[in-house]
Amino acid sequence: MSSRITRTLTIAAFAVSLAACSSVPLDQQAGSGGATSGGASTGQVMDPFNPQSPLAQQRSVYFDFDSYVIPEQYRGVVEMHAKYLNNHQSQKVRIEGNTDARGGTEYNLALGQRRSDAVARMMTLLGVNSNQIEAISFGKERPKALGNTEADYAENRRADIDYQR
Repeated sequence: MSSRITRTLTIAAFAVSLAACSSVPLDQQAGSGGATSGGASTGQVMDPFNPQSPLAQQRSVYFDFDSYVIPEQYRGVVEMHAKYLNNHQSQKVRIEGNTDARGGTEYNLALGQRRSDAVARMMTLLGVNSNQIEAISFGKERPKALGNTEADYAENRRADIDYQR
């Protein structure tokens, strides 16, 4: 009896946690998103190799300091790329985790890996085949900004979605 209750509570907790991860309010339809969803309905070209495409222009997910939780404002970016990958099953991506210059090399490599894994995990939860995704870390070795201001650090705390040809 207690194992049945435990199992029921575990399933209920899992369902609640999945619902909490949704970036679409549960009382709205998934298709009613904003411009970040892209596609034919918005008239935008969805091609990751076309510089005019949102897929080419929005390839980075930025993170808070010492965090690998995808901020709400970047979930639409991940969803847009996941939608494209779901519709193009032969396309592969490499997600490159990066950190700012603070911290040791080993720590930053691990944090960068957790960031790339978080983006990859969200994509697989959105239906992307895990064989399409490679998650790697560059740590602090590939900065976008070379300064040492908070704005420079923020620019370097990211995971980049790189489409493979």
